Amino acid sequence: MMMKKVACCLSALAVLGACSQRSDWVQFRGEGGRGVSASRISPPLGVRWKIKLQLDNENIQSLNPPVVMGDTIYFGSDDGNFYALDVESGYMRWVFKSGAEINSVPYVDNSQVYFGSKDGKVYALSRRDGREIWNFQTGSQVNSQVERYKDHIIFSGDSDAIYFLSPSGKEEFRLVNPGWSNFTFLMADDVMYFATGPRVDLVGPYDLNKREFLWFVPYYEIASSWYSFPAIRGDLIYFAAADVWGGMSLSFYAYKRRTGEQVWVQHREGVWKGWDMDEGGVWELFFRDVEMLDFMAPAVWKDLVIYSGGDVMARAFDAKTGILRWETAFDTPVCSAPTLAGGRVYFGVLGDGQRPPQIVCISARDGRRLWQMETEGSLLSAPVIAGKRIIFGTDKSVFYVLEEVF
Repeated sequence: MMMKKVACCLSALAVLGACSQRSDWVQFRGEGGRGVSASRISPPLGVRWKIKLQLDNENIQSLNPPVVMGDTIYFGSDDGNFYALDVESGYMRWVFKSGAEINSVPYVDNSQVYFGSKDGKVYALSRRDGREIWNFQTGSQVNSQVERYKDHIIFSGDSDAIYFLSPSGKEEFRLVNPGWSNFTFLMADDVMYFATGPRVDLVGPYDLNKREFLWFVPYYEIASSWYSFPAIRGDLIYFAAADVWGGMSLSFYAYKRRTGEQVWVQHREGVWKGWDMDEGGVWELFFRDVEMLDFMAPAVWKDLVIYSGGDVMARAFDAKTGILRWETAFDTPVCSAPTLAGGRVYFGVLGDGQRPPQIVCISARDGRRLWQMETEGSLLSAPVIAGKRIIFGTDKSVFYVLEEVF
């Protein structure tokens, strides 16, 4: 009888642990960078709560994805503040003032939260009360994500270096970053996808144990203005690129991540439908988009790689072959990368003089539209989905938490 009670207790703890794990979103783009939540949230959705951040200007340029652990949301803002809010009520647990705007995606572990600022510092704060544990001064703005990977705190400074710190904030080593800004990376199996090489045209996977590059992305073939944050599934790595010289040209790639062999590539010219988009408008949209660290980042679900952003389209390609499986057009440009939950894809679309900005939901299986909701301002990053909550910020300095209506 005692053994049965112990087994039941362990089973209950396992369920509670699984539920807690499903409610957390502690790193940029989730596990493997795939942009997929274990939650099964489904529309219709309503506003649980929203807040207006401490900004006087009409529009802000960045409000990158938050992280969620337990009952707390952590994120930084253009107002220079780093916030810890109660996920249920929006109650402010604490706020920390940095020296400049924050465009960095934070990372949270059991005791601390880490983020970078445009003041050139990376901060480690106590999760409990926001007390500063340490800071590290770089030679540039820090607009990348900050990530703890094993015993390394890793981040990139704009056109400066990729830094590797100890958990106590002491520098271990660095890689030169000769020209990339808003640079993001994905850690998997002790390899950084991607790291900056000794020249501005070199990025590639970097083995942390061997301290060497495995291969380089063939820049002379891709030659684009932007490379997206990648996603990994099995032996393949997926990413997108955008070239804005003479228009918006979009490319979608799959490579073998250990050898650098190209598996497939798809090229598309930007589609604008009825949207009035001249060359100046393309550049304006591009500069807005690259402030978002997840611009054109893929979401990998079952046998599909799904992209949104860059034009008015959302697209899904076969993960193995690259064959286009579906595409869905919108009336205005898509303004965020996708996040998936329960076979549904969530992202934002811009507004214009006649149409308000929206968060939309489409089917991951066929791209069919399922739901949309008007938002106060356009989404500035892919929504985060943690438990039964969808969380995002807009260019009107409004921070939203949505929940299921039924």
